Amino acid sequence: MAKSSGPPSRVPRRASAGARAARGAVDARVWLSGIRLSGFMVIMLGLVVLAAFVLVPTVGTYVSQRQQLAALEESVQLTRDEVADLEAQRDRWRDPAYITTQARERLYYVRPGEVVYLVDNDLPPELVPQEQRAVSEDVEATRTDWMGQLVRSITEAGLATTGVAPITVGVPDPAPTPSPSDTAE
Repeated sequence: MAKSSGPPSRVPRRASAGARAARGAVDARVWLSGIRLSGFMVIMLGLVVLAAFVLVPTVGTYVSQRQQLAALEESVQLTRDEVADLEAQRDRWRDPAYITTQARERLYYVRPGEVVYLVDNDLPPELVPQEQRAVSEDVEATRTDWMGQLVRSITEAGLATTGVAPITVGVPDPAPTPSPSDTAE
């Protein structure tokens, strides 16, 4: 028989999809052997990677500059709004009627011959305290250690790093400590 130099009539097939699924995972060597890289593809892939390295910092700079620009435009708009408010206020203060009204309301100025009545305790009824304690005629001594409270207050003020809430007057110490004079009695 004569040997033929042509291509074989049958090309061996790779495993079909069903056979691969039956085997489980795809063999990495088979997958990698199917990839054919030419010189042109390598050059193009290198150019894409180079373009990514060149453009990514530029895009990042562009985005940060756009954010700064938006923040500055917002700041300019806020400043324009403030300027418009101040100009409106300046225009109001140029009006003699407005100045007269403000002097009457804020400083209680009156025109000659006018009588002004100031009303004290003009709170709405829901804000008026309903129950008021009777005022005692006896002087009472408090049972607190004022020296200990003074030292505690000074040390806490010296060690505080933030502001403190306002102190309410008339609220007793939750756990008063007996003073030395109380134990002698």
